[in-house]
Amino acid sequence: MAKEIPLFPLQTVLFPGGLLPLRIFEARYIDMISRCFKQESTFGVCFIRAGTETTTESFYEIGTTAKINDWDMDNDGLLNISCTGEDRFQLSRQKTEKDGLKVGQVELLKPEQKLQLEGENEKLAQFLQNAFVQLPEHYKDQQTMFNDATWVGYRLAELLPISMIQKQYLLEINDARQRLDILYPLMES
Repeated sequence: MAKEIPLFPLQTVLFPGGLLPLRIFEARYIDMISRCFKQESTFGVCFIRAGTETTTESFYEIGTTAKINDWDMDNDGLLNISCTGEDRFQLSRQKTEKDGLKVGQVELLKPEQKLQLEGENEKLAQFLQNAFVQLPEHYKDQQTMFNDATWVGYRLAELLPISMIQKQYLLEINDARQRLDILYPLMES
């Protein structure tokens, strides 16, 4: 089912279940966050292909919806929000509103089937469990699913020091085993 959502092109990749803290200063995005918060709706995060966050020329068509968890306003007028990635989507068309906000027609992608980790891939979960102890404070409250191949793959993809283009590629894969097969040698190195 297609739906229209506001888009927030960023220099990062958001995965389902991932945490995304943002500091927002542009009026178009402050207004977007306000509308999303009041309507209890999501916005789409897309990785920028060309341009910057203030002058986006193009962005990838596969992104992730973001749900706002919490917000506060700094004394300097910057809006701080924390979001969680929800569903992957495919962008079919986009338009730019008068204030510069991008809005897209998207189809939510079918969630991956739940798969148990097995064999060598269980080492990935152990590696991730060890890494979670050292993560910043905002990860401490995150629900963990160390036996779920999709969840482990997404968390490793967001945490490993790989390029954003590699992260985008891993987001676009719709197969947990394939994602883990790519991540395993990266984790070992």
